[in-house]
Amino acid sequence: MLNHQDIFKMKMKITAYLVLFLFVQQAVAQTKVADNFFRDFSYEKAAELYKEAIKKEDSTEHILKRIGDCYFNISQLEKAEFWYNKAINKYPAIDTEYIYKYVQTLRSQKKYELANDYLRTFNNRNKKDNRIKNIESFNIENYNQLTNTEKVYVELENLPINTKYSDFGGYEFKDKLYYYSTWVKDSITDENELYDWNNEPFLNIFEADIKIENAIKSFDNSKKLNATVNTKDDHEGLVTITNDGKTMYFTRNNVNKKEKRKYSKEGTSFLKIYKATLSGNTWTNVTELPFNNDAYSCGAPALSPDNKTLYFVSDMSGGFGQTDLYKVAINNDGSYGKPVNLGPEINTEGNEKFPYIAKDSTLYFSSDANLNLGLLDIFESNLLKIKKNDTTQVYIKNLGAPFNSPYDDFCFFIDTETQTGYLSSNREGGQGGDDIYAFGKYQCNQTISGVAYDDLTKEPLDKVRVVILDANGKVLDTYFTEKDGKYEFKEVGCDKTFTVMAERVVYRPDTKELKTTPINGENTEIDLYLKPLIIDNEIVINPIYFDYDKSFIRSDAAYELENIVAVMREHPRMIIKIESHTDSRGRDAYNLKLSDRRAKSTRDYLYSRGIEEDRILSAIGYGETQILNKCTNGVKCSDEEHEFNRRSKFIITNQYK
Repeated sequence: MLNHQDIFKMKMKITAYLVLFLFVQQAVAQTKVADNFFRDFSYEKAAELYKEAIKKEDSTEHILKRIGDCYFNISQLEKAEFWYNKAINKYPAIDTEYIYKYVQTLRSQKKYELANDYLRTFNNRNKKDNRIKNIESFNIENYNQLTNTEKVYVELENLPINTKYSDFGGYEFKDKLYYYSTWVKDSITDENELYDWNNEPFLNIFEADIKIENAIKSFDNSKKLNATVNTKDDHEGLVTITNDGKTMYFTRNNVNKKEKRKYSKEGTSFLKIYKATLSGNTWTNVTELPFNNDAYSCGAPALSPDNKTLYFVSDMSGGFGQTDLYKVAINNDGSYGKPVNLGPEINTEGNEKFPYIAKDSTLYFSSDANLNLGLLDIFESNLLKIKKNDTTQVYIKNLGAPFNSPYDDFCFFIDTETQTGYLSSNREGGQGGDDIYAFGKYQCNQTISGVAYDDLTKEPLDKVRVVILDANGKVLDTYFTEKDGKYEFKEVGCDKTFTVMAERVVYRPDTKELKTTPINGENTEIDLYLKPLIIDNEIVINPIYFDYDKSFIRSDAAYELENIVAVMREHPRMIIKIESHTDSRGRDAYNLKLSDRRAKSTRDYLYSRGIEEDRILSAIGYGETQILNKCTNGVKCSDEEHEFNRRSKFIITNQYK
């Protein structure tokens, strides 16, 4: 038999379990409310409620991740780091995406060593994740920069002169476009073509007239250069022309005096650089440059802006890799200096090819080394801008997408004044093996603007906080309206999805989603309408509903009651009374008591959120005495119709302003 002491202990234990159960239930409800705010992009409110739930011993994986996400989305990265760390350490089997988010927050604060530690953890659990290829050498931050095209808008156009065969190059001089193509099918070779061109006709140099109409270029009258330059059974290509237009340098297979291809003992036909002079409208007097050699290739010539230096690619001995970039001086008397390797700042053990020097002396070239997206990528460097004894550090920068792709990207040309140019690539979606692409490089920015209105009066609202969020829910910018209610977000990305949300104390927020166009400079107008929470002498919120025969505050009801909390915090002198109503089901006397319990449950929720007791004058239930529809006693109605009558009202009883 149990004695009195045992019975007392048992009662205490049961009581403790009940208290804990109710505590947990309250925490779960709090979490659901926070989830609603998170859904609606109210991250600060959501974070507040999630942390309230944690105080009630509900530090679940979901909550910890969500708090981290709240701060991550509003760029409070130090706080995001703290909560992600808690989630990862408490839940080691956490979704690896949160490990990656944690790494991002660490990098943002220059905690690179710790970031790399967690990066290894990420890689160990994601061996095939494309974001991590070689953990010892791969830099995620740089890779992200390479693939990010958000801030630079580039329009690529596959030129109509492309064919199903190889077409590449793109060199402008005055009103002419020079390029290299195999489309004239004089013959087909069974040999391995140069530059990975297989079983295609021989390359020839072409020129086309450039016409500009309404800032749009078109290309007409394409034709091969004369036979003095283009031979029948050899490849020609890759030209550069002096500023005076009188001399052209180009690449050709090694040939003898009879223009027959010459081969080495190993059966290789190397490349050589030639020059031609303009006589009238005809290129003539083709001569071989003196630093060419039958034992190695020289090709892809490019001139410095002052025409005093010629740059080229070669696999001559003594270099750093398979092919390197070189320079040679062009003397005043027309002679040439000794070729000089551009050095280890540019050249690697791999392939460096296709140099081009822009008017501002920026060096562009292609390489299969360094951090790249695959195969040959286009790079730029300031090497040629650095004067002797200058301590400026040489940089090499991958141009990134969309200039580069997982395929070969090469033959870069840019007019730095117009930010237009050409590149060549064998990327997917082209016409043939290699294609020429024209590009226009610019910052594509638009504007999103509008007016925030009072939805009831249709008058503009001041002190409205308007935020713009990206497609992932991250806050990008914030604007506060003045008396005219106007807001404006400038430099908004083109062809992207955004959400604009307006919020003001004592108003219900308004949220609208939109997508910008691909056209630079356009403005999208989005007006926002905020519904006032105070109408006459009542705080008007969406109806808060109770489950049948219950007085427990549901999460959707708590979400709405937070509007009452916000209004009363904004007006600390405001006093209200609460009215609660039931549907007609059940006995009248019971419903009266049920509604009273609901009124007091609503009151108690407000107390729990910090509203002082003396600010709630009364909380009274009226049962089914004030039915809003036909559903009185004896009338058959649906559950939804009955639910409409289960409601609460919040009436202001004083002059609070």
